[in-house]
Amino acid sequence: MALTATCHCGATRIALPEHPTHAKSCNCSFCARTAAVWAYYRPGELTFLAQDNQATYSGESGLNRHHFCGTCGMQTWGDSPDWASMYNADGTPKNGDSNAMPTERIYAVNLNLVDDLDWSRIAVERVDGRKSW
Repeated sequence: MALTATCHCGATRIALPEHPTHAKSCNCSFCARTAAVWAYYRPGELTFLAQDNQATYSGESGLNRHHFCGTCGMQTWGDSPDWASMYNADGTPKNGDSNAMPTERIYAVNLNLVDDLDWSRIAVERVDGRKSW
């Protein structure tokens, strides 16, 4: 069965390439307020079926872009530097350089917007974004 993330009104629809097996729940100041659970994909892996009236929010750094439906307000997906390529879940740098910046970007889809998702197949990792960024 194909899985599609859909905002409440249906103006944003994103087809996932496969059922996710891993996801992350972040406690940063943004994610904690949206309660999103994120599955990550490389650019080009997602199929954007509809993005009508999409809006984007980015904090002061401009590095993390949060996309949401401009009609119903659902947090749908995001794109950001691939922080996991440079940092562990606890915020410590993998290479010892606390100023390391990823060179690749990653897309994240809010799994709470996928109907008929089998949550028992997904390992959800808690990420300490409050200390990491």
